[in-house]
Amino acid sequence: MSDKHVPQVESSDALLRTQAFWTRYQKPITGVLVAAVVVVGGYFGYKQFVVKPKEEKANEAIYHAQEFFATDSLRKALDGDGSSKGFLYVIKNYGGTKAANLAKYYAGVSYLRLADFNNAVKYLKDFSTDAPQIQMMAYGCLGDAYSELKDKQSDAISAYKKAAGTFEDDEANASEYLFRAALLSEVNGKTSEALELYKQLKEKYPRTDKGFQADKYIYRLSIEKNDFSVK
Repeated sequence: MSDKHVPQVESSDALLRTQAFWTRYQKPITGVLVAAVVVVGGYFGYKQFVVKPKEEKANEAIYHAQEFFATDSLRKALDGDGSSKGFLYVIKNYGGTKAANLAKYYAGVSYLRLADFNNAVKYLKDFSTDAPQIQMMAYGCLGDAYSELKDKQSDAISAYKKAAGTFEDDEANASEYLFRAALLSEVNGKTSEALELYKQLKEKYPRTDKGFQADKYIYRLSIEKNDFSVK
């Protein structure tokens, strides 16, 4: 007879334990839930009311700088013209936006064209994108800037190699940057590295202009190496 009442007693005990647990931990649990709601709501609010307007203003500011860049008015592209802002303003005032990141690329290329190689390196190093075509060009320009600085030749070679490997589907540019890495290695006395890079160039991009030229560089370095080894 008493066994029939066991399930009800166990159920009552479980309910009492649940009520006791909730009574004891009600405040911290509620606090955690409220905090979660605040964080999630705050995140979406921040994206909607802070990030989005900032991105829109950054896009407006960079538009005129891009126009100056397109017409080769590089100083105006960097500094603005008084009424319109330049890339440097966008970088300084809209950090964290996509437009500010893109402005670093434009600023780096602008300084490269102006032969201000240290500033070119500064901004190109700080730029990154998920678009491989653009990232390849950025690495390539970084290599060009480094190559003009006497104490940065190794960095130039590394940048060219990165450029060549970033978007290999663009065979024309990828082969060009691989060739620059090989040639700069050769000029700086790194003949073994240069030879390997020329061989890569011939193997990976045989149908490109630089791929066709690779044989004569490979032959020359191979002959020089043999002559040196005989001595």
